[in-house]
Parts: sequence; structure tokens; C-alpha cells
Amino acid sequence: MKASNVALNNKTILVTGAAGFIGSCLVKRLLQDYPTAIIVGVDNVNDYYDVRLKESRLEELFKHADDGQFIFKKFSIADKNAIDALFEENDFDVVVNLAAQAGVRYSISNPDAYIESNIIGFYNILEACRHSYDDGKQGVQHLVYASSSSVYGTNKKVPYSTDDKVDNPVSLYAATKKSDELLAHAYSKLYNIPSTGLRFFTVYGPAGRPDMAYFGFTNKLVKGEKIQIFNYGNCKRDFTYIDDIIEGVVRVMQSAPERVSGEDGLPIPPYSVYNIGNNQPENLLDFVTILQEELVSAGILPQDYDFEAHKELVAMQPGDVPITYADTSALENDFGFKPSTSLRAGLREFAEWYRLYRKN
Repeated sequence: MKASNVALNNKTILVTGAAGFIGSCLVKRLLQDYPTAIIVGVDNVNDYYDVRLKESRLEELFKHADDGQFIFKKFSIADKNAIDALFEENDFDVVVNLAAQAGVRYSISNPDAYIESNIIGFYNILEACRHSYDDGKQGVQHLVYASSSSVYGTNKKVPYSTDDKVDNPVSLYAATKKSDELLAHAYSKLYNIPSTGLRFFTVYGPAGRPDMAYFGFTNKLVKGEKIQIFNYGNCKRDFTYIDDIIEGVVRVMQSAPERVSGEDGLPIPPYSVYNIGNNQPENLLDFVTILQEELVSAGILPQDYDFEAHKELVAMQPGDVPITYADTSALENDFGFKPSTSLRAGLREFAEWYRLYRKN
């Protein structure tokens, strides 16, 4: 087990992507568990998906925050002047960079958005962390950032380990996420910035992203439309429930890689990467069956819904991979934590949330 070396209470914490799915859930958890921390959230609230969902997440955060506990700034992390000004106004102790342009297929039609947010934006965060140490200041104690299981590409060896080579991305999205890991390593080496990358595996849950399969399938089924199941149903995904993701992030935030010097007197990069996945890939057809059953149980779909008439098996889409499967042994060894929420339990929570969401 790694020792905790970064206390979160009485600290100033930056969470980028605060209106996003993972970002908003993380801020909510921090507000609940660390009442003396100040959380600064940044998000450009773009229209990649329904802005109303992002705005509702922010409203929920302000409901949970005491006066001055949560500060929100609306701008893109690709705006270097805005990022620099934010770091000048605040002495951040911990930075969690979750802002990114997400989605594999969208990267094929809108590549500019990925370079802007995932490369330029992350570079701006790294530069700001670097200069947080200027003039002898303590600066950022830990930079935690989102990577993705997409970096594994079409690796044949499963489960995917962080020791595996990830040099063959099959989408621009994956390439940008691997680039983030390389940039973080370089900055950790050059400027002794403790950084940890987290490779998330297919995150799902209430108030999630509408472009994710479980949410999109639900929308289509409710409208009586057909859902397309890619690779003729032969895909497997390591679905990871949002609460497990957040638990992992919070534990990692409190344990920054140690700063040590090598024999040459130069820093050994205080740098780590972990998988956060359920370590139990589910067949896509089984996933759809469980989703449908839970939608019926929640009263979203009628008891006699004809599922077979609303399924269409289609070929694999460009940029997709047939399987994601996380080796989480490093996470378990270092933090005593392994995601464990079952797919049925997680989809049940989503279905209950969706029922209220649709009603409202």
C-alpha cells in the first residue's frame, strides 16, 4: 500500500471538466468528504451533447456546496491566458484534469476539437503546474489526469496492463490520450511534477454521457427505434460504474508519486499510470439484455416490449476495438481498492435516474 502524502482538507483543488460526467461526480464527492477544501471547477460547457444536462450537474453541485466552497469558471483549458490567470489567482495544491474532448467516433469527423482540448489544453495545464513552483512556492503537490483504455488499441494480450506497450492507437482520440501520458512524463522528469494518469474503462452510471452506448440505446428504445450492436455483438467492454471510478480517483489524489533523485542528481520522474476498470469484461449482447430488463423493471419500457424487433447486428465501426479488459492489480496493490459494482446493479441505478430524468 502506498502511503497517503497529500491531505485534501484545507487545500485548494482544481477540477477541470467540472460540468462533465466524471468531473461533476468528483466535485460532489469532494464537497461531501472534504468540507474545508476549496474546489475550483473549470468547464467550457460546450454542446458536444445536451448543454442542459451539464447545467443540471452544475446546479446540483452548488446545492451541495457551502458558501465559497465551490467556485466555477466557464472557459476552455485551451485558453492559455485564462489558465495562467486562474493559477495566478489560486495556489492550487492538487490539480485533476478531466477536461477533454471525448468519444472515439467523433474524433474521425471533428479532429480539431481533440487537438485543441486534449493536446493544447493539457499542455496549458502542464505549463501552469510547472510555473506554480516559481519563486520558491510549494506549488502543485499532485497532478492527476484522465487517460483512457483506448490507448491499448488492438493489443492482443488481455487483460490490459500498464506495463504493456501502447504504441498502436486506432483512433485520434486514443493518440491524444497517449500523447498526454508522454507529455506528463516529460514534465515530471524536467520539472519534478508529481503526476498520475488514470486509464478509465467504459464509465457509466446516472447522469452520464448521452453519447455512450447505454444512454443512447435507452433513448432509442424509448422512442421505439432500433439499436445497432456493433461487431455483430462480439464486442466486450469492461464497464466501470461511476462510483468506483470516483473512489479510485479520490484515493489516487491523496498519494502523489514520491520525488527522488537518481545517481546523476536529476529527478527520477515522479510519474505513475493506473487502470481503473471493473476487471470483468461483459459481452455487448449480455449488456443489452441486462439494460432492457432494468428498463422494464423501472417502468421505462412496457413489460411486453419486443426487444428482438429493436436490435440490429452491424459491423465494427472505425476506431472501435473488440475488447477492453483492465488489469487492476497495481491499483489494488497500491491503494487497496478494486472496482466491484456489478453491471446489473449499476444499470439499475441508471434506469432509476433515467426514469426521473425523462419525467423532468
